[in-house]
Amino acid sequence: MAVANFTSEQAVLSEIARQDRNRRAVRIWLGFVVFALFCLVLVGGATRLTNSGLSITEWKPIHGVIPPLNEAQWQEEFDLYKRIPQYQIINKDITVDDFKSIFWWEWAHRLIARGMGVIFALPLIYFIVTRRIEKSLRWPLVGVFLLGGLQGAIGWWMVASGLEARTEVSQYRLATHLVMACLIFASCVWVMRALSPHSKDAAPTPYSGKLAGLIAFMALFQIYLGALVAGLHAGLSYNTWPLMDGAIVPDGLFAQMPAWINFFENPKMVQYVHRLGAYALFAVVLINMVISLGASPQTTHARRSIVLLVLVTIQAALGISTLLMQVPLHLALTHQAGALIVFGFAIANWRGFYGEYPRETEIALRD
Repeated sequence: MAVANFTSEQAVLSEIARQDRNRRAVRIWLGFVVFALFCLVLVGGATRLTNSGLSITEWKPIHGVIPPLNEAQWQEEFDLYKRIPQYQIINKDITVDDFKSIFWWEWAHRLIARGMGVIFALPLIYFIVTRRIEKSLRWPLVGVFLLGGLQGAIGWWMVASGLEARTEVSQYRLATHLVMACLIFASCVWVMRALSPHSKDAAPTPYSGKLAGLIAFMALFQIYLGALVAGLHAGLSYNTWPLMDGAIVPDGLFAQMPAWINFFENPKMVQYVHRLGAYALFAVVLINMVISLGASPQTTHARRSIVLLVLVTIQAALGISTLLMQVPLHLALTHQAGALIVFGFAIANWRGFYGEYPRETEIALRD
């Protein structure tokens, strides 16, 4: 785009208005994508908590959209499930009707995941063809779409870990799958926030943006630790707080050898580290709020720091309640939803320190 295209001030204003309309349309689309991703992660959490993730033992990206339609097809699907260790060791007494209840969770999760590709790809193609997305954002958004395809492969890689020698999926692969979902979620939130109007308020301190980035990373790391907790069923043990197993620092944290493996395979250590991560996140968010209010109490950044502390406090309360009540489904899913909300807000807060993404018109006029 060249400056010569703008023959008058009115032409410049008209072009800026057009770009603002396009940005609003892209933000609405990305907002819908973020909501759909939020729902997808929650259904995935329910699939995990109901032990439904291994009920579909084959990866059929296209044909798998259609569920069993008659009793013969249900029996065929059930017979495939009977071949895996989870059925042979844990669920050998279930009937076809019992199997249906776990099948539908996994089928719904896969259906929503497939739908995400359509929800993302078709509008993206439309926006690119009609030039409603700025050129500099096209490839990043195509990259997000490709990450979605990779996520589908990671999902099957995760499921495959529980089909031969295990009765459940690997906690390592579960954590990888969840973290990738969060990275896709964060990417959409980041771009959506970049295209939104920003406050002109200066950052409270020169380090506020970096502190916001640290908070976002810590929130993601907590989600990763939560996936390990879920993968090891670590939340079903040591259901007391603030003490764990009757102590501030419980025994048996390094019961396995080599020592490093305890951080990934020892349920007690994994839950303990998850607790410590929550305390650390709360402390950093509290410090962030105190600094922001002290340096510039009337700014948007300071108000966001308050909201962030409130969200983290609510999430901590949900985590404690989930633990004390031994992981009931409704509370566990609410806790997972809270984690995504905290993470999403942390990403948006971080992006808020860098100003609105420059319009093509502004770049052309500068050049």
